[in-house]
Amino acid sequence: MKKLAFILLLSSFIWTSAHAQRENVISDESKVPAYTVPDVLTRLNGKKVKSEKDWFKKQRPELLKIFTDQVYGKVPGVLGISEVKVWETSDNALNGLARRKQLSLFFKKNNLNLEVNVLMYLPKTTQKVPVFLAYNFTGNHAVYNDPAIRLTESWVANNPSVGIINNKVTEQSRASANDRWPVEEIIKAGYGLVTIYYGDVDPDKDDFSDGIHPFFYKEGQTKPESNEWGSIAAWAWGLSRAMDYLEKDPMVDSKKVAVLGHSRLGKAALWAGATDPRFAMVISNESGCGGAALSKRIYGETVEIINTSFPHWFCENFLQYDNHEELLPVDQHMLLALIGPRPLYVASAEGDQWADPKGEFLSAKYASAVYELLGKEGLPVKEMPQVNHPVMGAIGYHIRTGKHDLTPYDWTQYIGFADKHFKK
Repeated sequence: MKKLAFILLLSSFIWTSAHAQRENVISDESKVPAYTVPDVLTRLNGKKVKSEKDWFKKQRPELLKIFTDQVYGKVPGVLGISEVKVWETSDNALNGLARRKQLSLFFKKNNLNLEVNVLMYLPKTTQKVPVFLAYNFTGNHAVYNDPAIRLTESWVANNPSVGIINNKVTEQSRASANDRWPVEEIIKAGYGLVTIYYGDVDPDKDDFSDGIHPFFYKEGQTKPESNEWGSIAAWAWGLSRAMDYLEKDPMVDSKKVAVLGHSRLGKAALWAGATDPRFAMVISNESGCGGAALSKRIYGETVEIINTSFPHWFCENFLQYDNHEELLPVDQHMLLALIGPRPLYVASAEGDQWADPKGEFLSAKYASAVYELLGKEGLPVKEMPQVNHPVMGAIGYHIRTGKHDLTPYDWTQYIGFADKHFKK
């Protein structure tokens, strides 16, 4: 009973603390404290980065190491795909519009086994096709109204309104997220969609006893070390393993894979793009704090709030910057810059002030200096564009009307951006 009382008291304290943080969040531009972001082309030793060689040989590796050690955490080992099993294929999917392929990537080590399920829709053509690779939130079956899609058997956060009960999905949850995935439009535009339930790689809960993390534990270890990967880095790792497979798929143009993510999965997409140069394009949809938005700009969600609400997302070292963002040696524009010179798209929503749209825009703007150093246009504007007026250089950006979501409007811009860079 004493243990139960303590757990209830601790839970109440955590909820009260998080609630108080959200009550005190800054959502008024006039109340944003003064802040300074580090110059992306100035090294820690104060020397200026003046050439492409300086960037790739000196500045980029230094920045990547800081983000790894202080924010996302390092992957503590190497593990490849042990087995690929194709469950089902069809050349008559989407009423004859597309090919469908369902397969599993298996990862095995010692007595551990992890199955990551992949759903692919590809245009019916004899040519290799460019694809969007993106995680989904509740299972592949939720993406499209197709009874042939396998129901996920993984742990899923409860949502009785769409038939997810006791952390298990039901038939009711089929196509429950199809408004986020305009599959037919993607196919008609000449692109494939490759999607994975992110919880297959690491269930989204503050518990490192399942998912991919235990595969790398030493004897007696129960959670990652302070500089080792949290869930965002684990999800990014999973995207790279999917890329391992796509490089071998005969129907996919692996030189034209755009990795895309919404919200927390936008953070994972950015980190995957920063750490794995095989991704030819990176798309961040309202990724906010720890994603595209500047951390030192205190507006909306902050480092302390995100670490309190989701303590498993980042490495433990990131906790030292709770309410001390000024001590961060890097900021998120530097993360975006790590993707250069590859095409990068950052998107915001007017009704999603929690993710700090202005901070996301400024991050893309400041990253442009690296793109320009590397001979690319970068972001083609200096001031934040009007709502629903996208801008596209090597860096693209839009802020649209509406709330925190992945919408058909967003997809229209991403397809257009891919057309600009993949169909030259």
